[in-house]
Amino acid sequence: QVQLVESGGGLVQPGGSLRLSCAASGSIFSINTMGWYRQAPGKERELVATITSGGSTNYADSVKGRFTISRDNAKNTVYLQMNSLKPEDTAVYQCNAVVKIRPTMSVRSWGQGTQVTVSS
Repeated sequence: QVQLVESGGGLVQPGGSLRLSCAASGSIFSINTMGWYRQAPGKERELVATITSGGSTNYADSVKGRFTISRDNAKNTVYLQMNSLKPEDTAVYQCNAVVKIRPTMSVRSWGQGTQVTVSS
């Protein structure tokens, strides 16, 4: 019932920037933590960043100082601003959210994933 729709991925040169967006829709009572994961070829999936409903954020060490996660609760949307991109940032990026569909029931919802490629 809950859907996450992502946008903003693409091809960018090293040092460039991209902004990813992920909007939630469906049977939403409220949204708790939202976040972004990524998986590069031949590597394990890793957590990139999270943001709580109160605005508290956490980042992987590899992206601190370069990426910024934010959210707009009125729009049920989470963003990932990616600056100073490096080739090692190349991966499939996937958003997720812990969503309350009723006051007593929560589900974890995932987006389809969007490709980010950093290459000259």
